[in-house]
Amino acid sequence: MRIIGGHHRGLALAAVGAGDSGAQLRPTSDRVRESLFNVLMGGRFGDPVTGAEVLDLFAGTGALGLEAISRGAAHATFVDDGRVAAGLIRDNIARCRRQSDTRLLQVSALKLPQAEASATLIFLDPPYNRGLGAQALAAAHSGGWIAPQAMIVWEEAAPMPAPPGYRLLDTRRYGDTHVTFLEAPA
Repeated sequence: MRIIGGHHRGLALAAVGAGDSGAQLRPTSDRVRESLFNVLMGGRFGDPVTGAEVLDLFAGTGALGLEAISRGAAHATFVDDGRVAAGLIRDNIARCRRQSDTRLLQVSALKLPQAEASATLIFLDPPYNRGLGAQALAAAHSGGWIAPQAMIVWEEAAPMPAPPGYRLLDTRRYGDTHVTFLEAPA
């Protein structure tokens, strides 16, 4: 795994190794990450990355949030309660030397503390087929983590329906990964 574009392009990220099968640690592949950032930065949705406040839920390795930082996001908050994932995220933040504009919350994405600032770009990559994505999105919304009209990028095993109040922007399929792009309520 590596950073695909931007300031840290080509930087190798920490190897997942055996991962954490209990937490279903399943990093977004370089190919899928490149494709979804091509969609985000292709102009169809404006530029949701440059200057963004990023929230990376079920962050795993932190690759999605760090890719956004590499491409000009202002700050990224990584949320993952897994011990292995937290170690990988810390390692990857250090590799990128981005401690000053990142934050790791080692808590459940379903039980977020109240937000200090809301995010304009949210990555949601829950363990597949467990119904956790909608719960995490609801927790983030009620905790003040989601800015009005924020862009949500939701990875799952199938396309996800837009929750009430959210607008479905697009869906893409990359092998067994489906990416749903949503806009938060105004």
